[in-house]
Amino acid sequence: MTQIFQFLAVLLAAFGLVSLGWLAVGALLLPGVCPARMVIDAKGDGYGLEQTVKALLWLRRTGLWWGEVVIEDRGLDEGGAALAHALAEQNGVRFSGDGPEHV
Repeated sequence: MTQIFQFLAVLLAAFGLVSLGWLAVGALLLPGVCPARMVIDAKGDGYGLEQTVKALLWLRRTGLWWGEVVIEDRGLDEGGAALAHALAEQNGVRFSGDGPEHV
């Protein structure tokens, strides 16, 4: 029975060391702070807009990307514009349209 516990302890220790090595290599390979602006062209009813914005915000929360999300109005209808305005209320998301009322 003790051999099973020893095996599990060695297995967990090896997994921990591999995980620490993975994190160290990942930190070295990540780019430095280079903020970029992601512009999303939104059309019609804004199909896929919410998923795209949430994916970009997830990347920013994890630290894999730094920057601002801009939703560009390329012919949104009333429902799509309402969705874009609702998404623009989140931190780091901006809605940019054709008119000055969107900025």
